[in-house]
Amino acid sequence: MTTAAVSTLESSPVARDIDVVQPFQLDRSNLRGRMVRLGPVLDEILSRHAYPGPVAQMLAETITLATTLAAALKYEGVFTLQTKGDGPIKLMVADVTSAGAVRGYAQFDEDALKAALTADVEAAPVPALLGKGYLAFTVDQGEHTQRYQGIVGLDGARMDDCVRHYFTQSEQLATGIVVHAGLSDGGAWGGGAIMLQALPDEDAGSVASDAKPSDLEDDWRRAMALLSTVTPDEVLDPALPVNDVLYRLFHEEEVRAYDPHGLNAQCRCSRERVVTVLRSLPREEVAELKVDGAVDVACEFCSTHYRFDDAEIEAIYGPAS
Repeated sequence: MTTAAVSTLESSPVARDIDVVQPFQLDRSNLRGRMVRLGPVLDEILSRHAYPGPVAQMLAETITLATTLAAALKYEGVFTLQTKGDGPIKLMVADVTSAGAVRGYAQFDEDALKAALTADVEAAPVPALLGKGYLAFTVDQGEHTQRYQGIVGLDGARMDDCVRHYFTQSEQLATGIVVHAGLSDGGAWGGGAIMLQALPDEDAGSVASDAKPSDLEDDWRRAMALLSTVTPDEVLDPALPVNDVLYRLFHEEEVRAYDPHGLNAQCRCSRERVVTVLRSLPREEVAELKVDGAVDVACEFCSTHYRFDDAEIEAIYGPAS
């Protein structure tokens, strides 16, 4: 991966400040980071569903976190961030391919959600809306590879708290992360996040290996103090260049940016995949799914509907015996 000064970020292959992942490193404190800013990608995913505001907000944060976490991994396949709990929002799934295709969806109980909103959920949305359950990180690199999955309890007031808890409990890797999402004045969804992690010894170089533990702790505290000053507007505003945000926050830490890469909203469903799923089910079971003489299958991610009439069902299974 080639490096570039933060001040020359606009000359990089992804010359934009929206729907982008910007990797960076703090040379002074030997920390690596990612900044993500989502706009049309996030808005397209959420606009395909009629989610109530609190559900859309939680899913927006989850999708933003998924893109940030995926960007910190080396993989060829699909990274998935999933929550499952006993609260009003039963399930959230966001996944990101190594090529930058993003999608997500949520399942919720409307009556339970209305009851939960009678309380103040803004300060602690995870226990109020997700309840007790787990957060799962999954990396699937396809056939002939071992799928990785890490699971941790939903421990924290907000989604970024849960992510930090995961890294503390499962990876023993110091991680700082902030995430923001919301509607613009024009009614479009946007999201953004900044994540910092301590570099492993083999990647940090001689400075880290020669540093005293107290120095490393001071470096970490200083970086976290700087990260805590970032505002939602700085993270979300597409008119503010990403490299300007990083320079404002970390110029004293000798921030160094790498080539950014773009993201896009793209579902992986297709009619062929739906046919494969139907073919795996007993014909009698599929027949029970008919409504008005046809089977209608909707993708939970993008809400695309695939309709199969009697002739198409017969083509899948062959003539009924």
